Amino acid sequence: MNNTINKNNGFYLSVKTKFFISILISILWVIFSYEVSKLWLNELSSITTPLIAFIIIAGVAYVPGFMNAFLVGSLILDKQPKLKVLDPRDEVTLIISAYNEEIGIFETLRYVKNQDYKGKIHTIVIDNNSSDNTSKEVERAKKELNMDIMLLHESKPGKFNALNYGLKYVKTKYVMTLDADTIIHKSAIKYLVSRVKTSPDDVCAVAGSMLVRNSRENLLAKIQEWDYFLSIASVKRMQGLYQGTLVAQGAFSLYKTEVVKNVGGWSDAIGEDIVLTWKILSEGNRVYFEPMAVAFTDVPVKLSHFVKQRSRWARGMIEGLREVKPWQQPSMFYKFLTGIDLIIPYMDFSYTFFWIPGLILALFFKKYYIVGPMMLLVLPLTLVSFWILYHYQANVVFKNLNLRVRKNFIGFALFILCYQMIMSPVSLYGYVQELFGAKRVWK
Repeated sequence: MNNTINKNNGFYLSVKTKFFISILISILWVIFSYEVSKLWLNELSSITTPLIAFIIIAGVAYVPGFMNAFLVGSLILDKQPKLKVLDPRDEVTLIISAYNEEIGIFETLRYVKNQDYKGKIHTIVIDNNSSDNTSKEVERAKKELNMDIMLLHESKPGKFNALNYGLKYVKTKYVMTLDADTIIHKSAIKYLVSRVKTSPDDVCAVAGSMLVRNSRENLLAKIQEWDYFLSIASVKRMQGLYQGTLVAQGAFSLYKTEVVKNVGGWSDAIGEDIVLTWKILSEGNRVYFEPMAVAFTDVPVKLSHFVKQRSRWARGMIEGLREVKPWQQPSMFYKFLTGIDLIIPYMDFSYTFFWIPGLILALFFKKYYIVGPMMLLVLPLTLVSFWILYHYQANVVFKNLNLRVRKNFIGFALFILCYQMIMSPVSLYGYVQELFGAKRVWK
């Protein structure tokens, strides 16, 4: 967020200064990593070549180390500007695209009804050719909850079709999207609107904070709880600091209606929210993140569903890169942040084909060419970033929202030790799907 020198409140570093400090920290960390890893490089070069050894170690240590150092530096320097508009009353429109959501749509709407937002909330639900009782549940919510709900029907499949159809009926300055299986904290809408009204005029979208609702369901859900609580939240905060949150996720975000319409709405893409966000950024607008606008979503509890979701996210990132090239972004910050996504496939490839085989060599054959003592230097940075985020989430966000962090030690241990071994191959699978134009699947 944009912090400057304030005579009344003391000295604050500008965003640009914070950016370059974080870059400097990252470069110094890589130089340090290279110096202490020369023996590792030489040993690996003896069984490969110097070039191959460098490519491998860069993929599993230098580049991830740079990313983690930049993240840690940014989180340390981040200071969320205080909200100036605490009780907004603007009329807003909430649109929900629903496909076979009869199980959870009523509960989602009930949480919308119970918002403490003082302004008028217009709710539009678009039934995207459901084959179950989604529409009946919406009608039941409209009657039993006494809600202002407009129920629309869009027969053309695809979330982007449903959202664009609903957008035609939006008359308010602000439009929000919410997934049909997601519930929101009672103050979530208030915080989103407060943030956009507190921000400069060129802030045209604000992403909410997504957390896991069903983490008690099984071990896979417990692991994902920490991904949302720590990894995703930390990246969002870092991007928000530089005013370029790369995904104002469709699950729960606010947009200026006019801006969404001007960029053509949601694109025919599997990552329609990513592409929309990058289009908004490319027009010279800014996208913020509001950690207090909390929503809880159901994560996949079956491995097959998890693979479909995360590979879809990976495809969405590639779609965003194809739609708006990093060097076409107008801001130095956006160029850098979207440019990181060009490197992520390399890291996923390195983790899948270098780190995992290296771990097998270390555990079963006592060969420490890739995974060994030097590799452990990457871990402290990761743990530091998680500690900073945990402290902020628990003592700032959750405390102020009267929420409690669940005890989930097993999930955290498995998240630290095993999660990336699942994520990187799944992401690679998504990149390959996009490369060969595989069929898109919403769910």
